[in-house]
Order: sequence, then structure tokens, then C-alpha cells
Amino acid sequence: MPIPEFIVALREKVGHAPLWLSGVSVVIRDDDGRVLLTRRADNGQWAVVSGVLEPGEEPSAAAVREAKEETGVDAELVRITSVDVTEPITYPNGDVTQYLDVCFLARWTGGDAHVADDENLEVAWFAPSELPSDMTETSRLRLAKALLDKPEAWFQR
Repeated sequence: MPIPEFIVALREKVGHAPLWLSGVSVVIRDDDGRVLLTRRADNGQWAVVSGVLEPGEEPSAAAVREAKEETGVDAELVRITSVDVTEPITYPNGDVTQYLDVCFLARWTGGDAHVADDENLEVAWFAPSELPSDMTETSRLRLAKALLDKPEAWFQR
């Protein structure tokens, strides 16, 4: 999916200046405990499904929407696993953005995983013990928090 129209409109006013945006990410697990990752087109790295909330959109609805839009899978949310602030990100075009990210754990409920948008190059399931080495650091953090035996432990940092 291209850059959301509301961000395009903001960029017309602020140029490449930093934008503070709300985002969601979702760690999707299948019945075998594997996690679904996407290889991003913008940086070539593997990552959990993620995206920007549309104005007024609920984070849970955005997480389910992003899963379907990016990977073609249906997912049922289990719980919120973390709320984090990313470091500032500078995109290849010079835009700078920082995100408040709400991450969910979800279970796969249907659909065949495949590249379903132009934001990703590949989609694949991975065992948590066999994650790819070329994965974004934010995704490593989100996965670690989502897969904790005691989910409340991440609050104690």
C-alpha cells in the first residue's frame, strides 16, 4: 500500500521534518508456533507485520487490517504485547518519522501467507529458534516481548 493520503498531505506542509505517528505491529503465530515475517521492500530486512494507523482507527482493527493487506492471512488478536517508541527513522527519500507502536500477539485463523502488497518482497513462517539473521532490531524486540512466558515481565524494565 502506498503512503497514506493523510501523511502525503502532512508532508506537503512539513517537508522531510520529523513526524510523530501511531503505528501497530503484530506477531502472528500458526498452529505449529511459527511466526510470520515479511521481507520489507524498503530495506530488504525481515520484520513482523506493521503499519500506520489511519486517523481515528482503532489499533486492534489496524493490526488485523495490516496482516491481511501485507500477507493475505486472517488473524485473531490474543493480547497487546508491548507499547514502544521507535528511534527516529530516516527513509530513503529523506522523510523522518518516529512511531508510538502498539504490538499485538495474534493467532493465524486462515489464508495462505503470500506477498499481498508492494511493501514486501517475501512472506514466510519461521520457528522462533530459527529466525533470520537479517531482521530489523525493532522486530527482534517485538518478538522477544510477544513470546515471553510471562508477558507482564516487559513492563518491569
